[in-house]
Amino acid sequence: MRCPICKKPVEAANDAAGGAASAPKHFPFCSERCKLIDLGRWLDGKYQVPVVETDQSMRETSDVAPED
Repeated sequence: MRCPICKKPVEAANDAAGGAASAPKHFPFCSERCKLIDLGRWLDGKYQVPVVETDQSMRETSDVAPED
């Protein structure tokens, strides 16, 4: 497996107990630095889940009058 930030190889845990004990400390990242870079990207809003609006859902929200 490769680090999602810098693409360096990261050892994945492969033991019978599920790998939690032998997994690298920063898994799936190679280092604390890459882990913090990823966190910063999340906090800055650089990772977003795309939302596709259907015509029906757009009609439902436009039919609702704003409350005063």
